[in-house]
Amino acid sequence: MRKSTGDTVESVHVRAYTVPTDAPEADGTARWDATTIVVVTVTAGGAMGTGWTYGAAACADIVRDLLADVVVGRDALGVPGAWSAMVAAARNATRAGAVGYAISAVDVALWDLKARLLDLPLARLFGVVQDDVPVYGSGGFTTYTDARMSAQLSGWVHEQGIPRVKIKIGESWGSDETRDLARIRAAREIIGPEAELYVDANGGYQRKQAVRVGRAMADWDVRWFEEPVSSDDLAGLCEVRDQVTADVTAGEYGTDIVYFGRMCAANAVDCLQMDATRCGGYTEWLRAAAVAASHGLTVSGHCAPNLHAPVAAATPNLRHLEWFHDHVRIESMLFHGALDPAGGTVTPERSRPGHGLTFDESAAAPYLVR
Repeated sequence: MRKSTGDTVESVHVRAYTVPTDAPEADGTARWDATTIVVVTVTAGGAMGTGWTYGAAACADIVRDLLADVVVGRDALGVPGAWSAMVAAARNATRAGAVGYAISAVDVALWDLKARLLDLPLARLFGVVQDDVPVYGSGGFTTYTDARMSAQLSGWVHEQGIPRVKIKIGESWGSDETRDLARIRAAREIIGPEAELYVDANGGYQRKQAVRVGRAMADWDVRWFEEPVSSDDLAGLCEVRDQVTADVTAGEYGTDIVYFGRMCAANAVDCLQMDATRCGGYTEWLRAAAVAASHGLTVSGHCAPNLHAPVAAATPNLRHLEWFHDHVRIESMLFHGALDPAGGTVTPERSRPGHGLTFDESAAAPYLVR
């Protein structure tokens, strides 16, 4: 093991890339045809760490203009100190939104750098709780034809052996409940009776509408009802949770432990979703997971599965990670070392230091936007 002492962060670099989707996509409240990934690299002592977030290309400007100077020159092993300095520097810019995304990407890069300086796999640096991390297949966009949804769900369940999958519902702000329920029924027929079926309305329903849909979909044994109403409506989440059998979940837009604490204290969810590319990186993920644990809740990682795998493996109250179609595709295209979900789990890298992924600049070059 390399015994590193005295290394300081030497540089911070950032680029933004926009990758077109492989088909038009939509959920209950949004439509898109491209996804932007903002990639941060940091260097110290001959090593380089890499982090990323999915958000507006403007996140790259925030890293350059607001955060880079805060991090350069700091102890490369003192990641929580760098994180605290970034949060303090962002006070007047406000941490929620793009600023938080930018902090997240830098924090992930710093943890990856630290692990590489110490010649340790990142999961081992955090402290492994479970070697294999459960995942669920996530896609089933409302724009998909029946044939496309069938091929995707069948691929996950019957070919890759992933025993849990999720589709989008709440189409066009909940304006087509009939199609929502028809797609749920079709999904159950495709995956069979044994696989777990999840749905995500992305906040597209009103409270009583969500209750009606939640009760109706119990006929197809739906286990997970994500954002049945807006995640800002904590009372509404609680109301729906009390009246449906599926677990009600939310939290993907969480920006800090105060946000997560409010959601947990309101009894709004059965499982707290967290996203390390949004909430403040690995540093805040670990703190937020402890908040959830104090309320007796499990946590689930939202999207960016290759990034989340190491910290998920070190989280005692983890339920699973989201194997999200868009991010899986991008991470497989632009990084070497992407994980394999066969059998329904991923195993964080054990043979290489850091998170084990290497960014491929040549593969990413055609998509560079900033």
